[in-house]
Amino acid sequence: QVQLVESGGGLVQAGGSLRLSCAASIRTFSSYTMGWFRQAPGKEREFVAAIEWRDGTTSYADSVKGRFTISRDNAKNTVYLQMISLQPEDTAVYYCAAGRYRGLIRQVNDYSYWGQGTQVTVSS
Repeated sequence: QVQLVESGGGLVQAGGSLRLSCAASIRTFSSYTMGWFRQAPGKEREFVAAIEWRDGTTSYADSVKGRFTISRDNAKNTVYLQMISLQPEDTAVYYCAAGRYRGLIRQVNDYSYWGQGTQVTVSS
């Protein structure tokens, strides 16, 4: 059974940084495209970033481009989201997701597995 467990969320001041981690219990982790999504109160879950399984190509939402970096360590079955220059509008629950043998997918329905989420709160 696939499990994704996010960690690293917390409370940070505007302009600060956080690094989220997602540990995956997937035997063939390297064959999965991994994504990060977020959901703020009263809003739909939205795409943040993805890293493709074949060559590590990345994709970002325009709102985080240049501030967030997604990376993966296949030896550790872990995907990361480094976030800098955080702003109050980045406040949300952040979710890790996995989709096998997929390209740079950006839609919620394209991912097969999800973590439970980790809260990120940015104060002004």
